[in-house]
Amino acid sequence: MRLLLAEDEYELNRAVTAILKNSNYAVDSAYDGEEALDYLDSNEYDGVILDIMMPKIDGLEVLRIIRKEKNKVPVLLLTAKSEIDDRVEGLDAGADDYLTKPFNMKELLARVRAITRRKSEITDSVLTVGNLTLNRNTFEISVGNESIRLAGKEFQIIEMLMINEGCVISSERIMDKVWGLDSEADVSVIWVYISGLRKKLSSIDSNCEIKAIRNQGYSLVIKG
Repeated sequence: MRLLLAEDEYELNRAVTAILKNSNYAVDSAYDGEEALDYLDSNEYDGVILDIMMPKIDGLEVLRIIRKEKNKVPVLLLTAKSEIDDRVEGLDAGADDYLTKPFNMKELLARVRAITRRKSEITDSVLTVGNLTLNRNTFEISVGNESIRLAGKEFQIIEMLMINEGCVISSERIMDKVWGLDSEADVSVIWVYISGLRKKLSSIDSNCEIKAIRNQGYSLVIKG
């Protein structure tokens, strides 16, 4: 899953980003409301962590703008303990939840899981292509009684491919969605993950295969 973290406190932003990435989320970081809106205008996210007190455009205004634009991305607001009115205003403006500072990182992760789970409940929690099933709640691929739990980036890649069955997904799009815009990873890392996924599909006797299209990208197809 891909998240946007909008928090102007540099050290807190870096710490939260590191913890989220260690929990298998792809994360883009913004340090003011204007930058957050730029990210939201050009990317699709599974969730947003939005600090209320930010320079240029505050978090509440960012929330109002995206809701006015019919963007239904789940939003977790970060607020100071004294900002009761802001919390109420944020929930009224369309926030899904809020967390007061200072907060425990385990609670932050639990809140993120909760808001993104609500989104997945709106969509199908299980994807199926051929005899292959992907459970989006447990990160497991399965064929019959055989199942394998995937790591975060493996899950995100196969999810993209299954949603877009038969379509070619460019390496750039995979890098953007899975690793994030600020990643310094080389595009060749995708091949490492694709290779691992192919082995796992083969180990559970899936009739699906990941094809590489030279200079274009990858697609998931049912074997002919």
